[in-house]
Amino acid sequence: MRGILDKIGKIGIIPVIAIDDAVKAVPLAKALIKGGLPVAEITFRTDAAEEAMKAIVRECPEMIVGAGTVLTREQLDKAMNAGAEFIVTPGFNPEIVKYGLSKGALMVPGTASAGEMEQAMAMGLEVVKFFPAEQNGGVAKLKALAGPYKNLKWIPTGGVNTKNLNSYLDFEQVIACGGTWMVKKELIDGECWDQITEICKESVRNMLGFSLAHVGVNCETREEAEKTAKLMCAIFDMPYIPNNSSVFSGTAAEFMIKGLGTNGHIGISSNNVERAAYYLAEKGVKFVPGTEKYTPTGKLKVVYLQDEMGGFAIHLVQK
Repeated sequence: MRGILDKIGKIGIIPVIAIDDAVKAVPLAKALIKGGLPVAEITFRTDAAEEAMKAIVRECPEMIVGAGTVLTREQLDKAMNAGAEFIVTPGFNPEIVKYGLSKGALMVPGTASAGEMEQAMAMGLEVVKFFPAEQNGGVAKLKALAGPYKNLKWIPTGGVNTKNLNSYLDFEQVIACGGTWMVKKELIDGECWDQITEICKESVRNMLGFSLAHVGVNCETREEAEKTAKLMCAIFDMPYIPNNSSVFSGTAAEFMIKGLGTNGHIGISSNNVERAAYYLAEKGVKFVPGTEKYTPTGKLKVVYLQDEMGGFAIHLVQK
């Protein structure tokens, strides 16, 4: 179960789907996978939910399939029989949560209040849905709740979109966000699979937020690094920033003694290096073992890619 939650956390976005025609489930799943979101919460808001889950589980084994809007024991049984790997409820119903746990289900119940969250924690749950997120105070409320509930993680859903997505994901106790903006009913009904894929890709780009952080240049000696950095600072009126292993001219250029890369390195920043590394690894990118650096809380903040580009090593760095 922890493995499913860990992978969902690395993916970061859970498409929440209401589908009327199970025939469209597999092409929809393939569109999501192609867009970089191999996870879906299929809601029991339609009669096609069970068959849609079965079809995706059968035809798209790389997809993490969950069931949403689970209100009854019957729906929970149907979801598990269909192969759902996690169960989401819209609100906190202790009877349904206990029943799901007794069946060995990974339960992610909906919560909106501190009392509901405490009940979930008392049942041994570490992750709950926060719903409806925006209407219940958004990320500000979660940050307020984080004081007493430091070990609880949230999946906000309801009112989340590309504009406010990162305000939630930047908060460390949020593992992922659920949303419908990439799987609108009219897009599914119209079989607009390419459009859904593009919206997913745009969402992933926005979430990862890749940008150029700095360029590192290898020098033969510390003296050469300092001299070059000071020259750039003088010409472009940049601050001179020395540290133990290198010297910076402002934040754009780093001069160091024979670092990784034939000529130096290029730093690419991301909103979340762990998620960025996951997405790149899914594309076949490999990383240099031993180059990882972590935050005090154990989050990956720096790692080098294995291959050079134009004589420069590439590393990811946390924004």
